[in-house]
Amino acid sequence: MNAALTESKAREEICRIGKSLFDRGYVHATAGNISVRLGAAQGGGFLITPTDACLGQLDPARLARLDDKAQQTGGESASKTIALHAHIYWAAALFDDKISCVIHTHSGACVAASLQPAQQAGTEQRELLPALTPYFVMKVGHVPLIRYHRPGDPQAAERVAQVIQQYGARGTPIRAVMLERLGPNVWHNSPAAAMATLEELEETARLWQQCRASGQPMPAPLSASQIDELRQNFGARW
Repeated sequence: MNAALTESKAREEICRIGKSLFDRGYVHATAGNISVRLGAAQGGGFLITPTDACLGQLDPARLARLDDKAQQTGGESASKTIALHAHIYWAAALFDDKISCVIHTHSGACVAASLQPAQQAGTEQRELLPALTPYFVMKVGHVPLIRYHRPGDPQAAERVAQVIQQYGARGTPIRAVMLERLGPNVWHNSPAAAMATLEELEETARLWQQCRASGQPMPAPLSASQIDELRQNFGARW
C-alpha cells in the first residue's frame, strides 16, 4: 500500500482520475466507480465514489468514507459496488499487499469484446483477450471473463475473489477482471497506476475489435517463448 497517500491526497486523486476518465470517454453519465484503500496512518478503511455519481464532476469532500469492514462512516451514500471492491482488495492482497486502488468502468471496447459469441459460449474461466501485444502482457496480464451478474450482485463479488485466488495460486496474479456486459475492474498500487492499467486494457480491446472488423485473419497471440522472454526481462505476470 502507498503509505505516502494521505486521505486528502487520495480524495484529490480519485477526483482527478475520475475527470480524466470521463473527459476521454472511458466512462459516461453516472457509470463507473473508483475506490482507494487507506493506510493505517490514515485510520484505515476506504474511500469510494458515491452511488450514481458522475466521475467527471466529483467533489473530494463528498466521497463516501468507510471503515475496514466497509461500513459507511461519512460522505454521500457509497456506490453499490463497494462489496465487489472490498472482495478485490482482500483477495488481491494475498499476492500483493500494496494494492490500494480499484477502478471500474463501462469502457466500450472491453464491453464489446465481452459480447462476442465465442466468449459467451464459454465458461467463467474464459479470458477477455489473448496475449496480443507485449505491453498488454506486461502491464495488464490475464483478464478472466466473469459471467453476467446483475449490477451489485454479491455473487459477482464472491466469484471475482475466487478467480483472483485461483490465478494467484498458480503463480500468475492478475490486475483485472472483466464483468460480462458491464465492464472491467482493474487494481494497482496507486490511482495513477490503476488508470494506466485500464488504459492499456481498453486500447488492447479496441485493437482486437478493429482486427475483427477488418475481415482479415485474426492475429496470432505472442508465442510461449516470447511471453517467457517478457517474464524474464520485465516480470510479466502471464
